[in-house]
Amino acid sequence: VLERPRMKNLRHLGSLLASAAATCIFGVAIYSATQAHTGRTSPPGYDDTPVLPGQKWRVHDIKRPHPPVVTPGTESSQARPGRPPSDAIVLFDGRNLGNWLAHGKGKDKNKAVAPGWKVEKGYMQVVGGTGALFSKQKFGDCQLHVEWAAPPRIEGSGQWRGNSGVLLMDRYEIQVLDSYDNPTYADGQAGAIYGQWPPLVNASRKPGEWQTFDIVFEAPRFEGDKLVKPAFATVFQNGVLLHHRQQIIGRMAHKVVGTYAPHAPEEPLGLQDHDTPVRYRNIWVRRVKGYDQQ
Repeated sequence: VLERPRMKNLRHLGSLLASAAATCIFGVAIYSATQAHTGRTSPPGYDDTPVLPGQKWRVHDIKRPHPPVVTPGTESSQARPGRPPSDAIVLFDGRNLGNWLAHGKGKDKNKAVAPGWKVEKGYMQVVGGTGALFSKQKFGDCQLHVEWAAPPRIEGSGQWRGNSGVLLMDRYEIQVLDSYDNPTYADGQAGAIYGQWPPLVNASRKPGEWQTFDIVFEAPRFEGDKLVKPAFATVFQNGVLLHHRQQIIGRMAHKVVGTYAPHAPEEPLGLQDHDTPVRYRNIWVRRVKGYDQQ
């Protein structure tokens, strides 16, 4: 009778030893497999594969140029703007309006004048009546990042509540508006391609909070006076898709259908003065080139 607990303990010990041995063997197998995979290489490319349809390159072509390296930026928060990507052209970093001019008004109409907007605390703010801004640099196909905030104090309604606009090529407008619990016509709310296409959704934050537009823009193409390719825009507001490569009908217009008129392949970026104190910060642009272009 006294031997039974002893035998039971021996069996338990044997089970533990067997489990430990199995674990050890499994660990050795994993280690061996890892060691076997260390230092593996693959060919840098091929020159005997099929040519891709519509391209001059082969599948995995060893001669195909590599894309340039870009260091990603960082995300913005309500407290501070993020850092742009390493290849971005920064149009406003919160310090001054040195990269901008304004469209003159009154006796200065059709002239470029010094901007009259206010700069403070890392943002620029519309000063009503001083004129819309446009960038000194010109752009065609591009990726654009703009951060904006409607006035924290609600004044007016509809189109008189935090109204401004991002003018691609200084003529194709993505609407800026306080659209948080502020009904207006659908193709005139925040993120609309103004007067043409409403956004897919209303992704607006509360007035006074910073909002973001991330826009991929394809400029129109002209041959002489003839439009051969319209403009297209993909737009995200606060990370939410508003337009997916949507064709732009024409220039920004109010109460009529916008049309195209020939212009240069690159034009300035514009910011609208609609006589409400909208704020902007952290504006940058990346020129977009085709595949295999350095």
